[in-house]
Amino acid sequence: MEAALCRNLDLKPSRCQPLSTKLKKPTSRPCHSHRFSCLHSRRSDSWSALIMPCAWYKPKSEERHLGCQELVGSLGKGLFGFAAAAAALVSVCCDSPALAESLTVAFPVSRAQEVNTVQRTLVEAWGLIRETFIDPTFNHQDWDSKLQQTMVEMFPLRSADAAYTKISGMLSTLGDPFTRIISPKDYQSFRIGSDGNLQGVGIFINAEPGTGHLVVLSCVDGSPAARAGIHEGDELIEINGERLDGLNSEAAAQKLRGRAGTAVTVKLQSIKDLGGDSSIREVKLPREYIKLSPISSAIIPHRAADGRLTKTGYVRLSAFSQSAAADMENAIHEMESQDVEAYILDLRNNPGGLVKAGLDVAQIWLDGDETLVNTIDRDGNMSPISMFNGHALTHDPLVVLVNEGSASASEILAGALHDNGRAILVGHKTYGKGKIQSVTELHDGSALFVTVAKYLSPALHDIDQVGITPDVQCTTDMLNSPKDFLLKDKSSVSSLEADSCIMVAEHELDIQQSKGTAS
Repeated sequence: MEAALCRNLDLKPSRCQPLSTKLKKPTSRPCHSHRFSCLHSRRSDSWSALIMPCAWYKPKSEERHLGCQELVGSLGKGLFGFAAAAAALVSVCCDSPALAESLTVAFPVSRAQEVNTVQRTLVEAWGLIRETFIDPTFNHQDWDSKLQQTMVEMFPLRSADAAYTKISGMLSTLGDPFTRIISPKDYQSFRIGSDGNLQGVGIFINAEPGTGHLVVLSCVDGSPAARAGIHEGDELIEINGERLDGLNSEAAAQKLRGRAGTAVTVKLQSIKDLGGDSSIREVKLPREYIKLSPISSAIIPHRAADGRLTKTGYVRLSAFSQSAAADMENAIHEMESQDVEAYILDLRNNPGGLVKAGLDVAQIWLDGDETLVNTIDRDGNMSPISMFNGHALTHDPLVVLVNEGSASASEILAGALHDNGRAILVGHKTYGKGKIQSVTELHDGSALFVTVAKYLSPALHDIDQVGITPDVQCTTDMLNSPKDFLLKDKSSVSSLEADSCIMVAEHELDIQQSKGTAS
């Protein structure tokens, strides 16, 4: 499985495999395999025990080697046996005969069925973190005792929501905001973002920070929302007659989604003009299958410094979903057929996504055996992830736009293109998230995100909590040419051409082309 994955990434298996091995067998934790199986139980008045002797518990994430597969953010599903009794003993055993020891943790098992289900999720999450979390000291605490403490705190609870809160509390003690558990509903939303498919109306919404009002960010081209004339800036007031006061954007999005063929009625307040006049209208929208492409592209006509009229290919990547690389390849092939001479890759406000997608996109622009990123495992061992005999789709000059909203996989891609001399970075300093998470679906449909590795750029720059500083800040006063000349005819200028960062990017491309060198 792992070798196949390395081939799909065009990575050298020799460089991919060692990282897998190190993550699977952490030297600082002798008992890295957790074995649970239900054999028999006996009851007493208070702390009767369900004995769980040593028998394999091997989540699929381990079967797939916590290496390339996990680092690229793929999804696994861990399963193990669990039964309810008044109390339970969990036996955690070692593989190695030389380290033949076991850890037994006793805890009370809730008689409330929904809490009991979450207790099973707790043990599952605890075990995965014990195996894979980047910090083998677990933020300088006894992680085994943490399980027992959390289970005892969970015992008197009567609702699943309260029990999940206890799991989140346990995870928060790790000191890593990116290691977290999300509910089954939130996980489905995550899957929509990474898979690129949903059933709904095609609206992107966000809550305004100051007011909490739910406003439309954009509509998917050709979607029911777009056909109904819903525009950026429109405010959602009601969905199916229900007021949205106090509702967050994810909860509202859940109400808009639904089975294709059904319909949903929305009430919106639309801003008519800059004067602030508004109107309220109600629209019935059919739900359909919506294909979410993270790519949007355009060809920008550009007057070069020598007076020639050229074409600049603009590609915006909004997220690293499974289709990101394929969609980008299609966009570049299309623009190459139209004689584009330079490219702008816009990663602004791209929060990341699947690391594999980021590595795949990098290979579209690079040749040879270049290193794409360096990963550091929980024991501090560094391993490069490199291309293998790569062939770029284009060698035209490239500028990458970044800002404080460019994070995670965006920073991996920007670092790979910059450090390998392929692109100039324009914009503002990036977010600074230099950690990689694995994502594991748990038995109840929730999902556990665990930080399993740190990464450095190909030139060994630490990105975490630092970010990437671009080569050029995008301020229009840095341009040598008059602004009016760059904007061309104001009556026909597009919003792209009016973007100051794109103007700076075009200026940098002019400099590259005037030197006769491609970055």
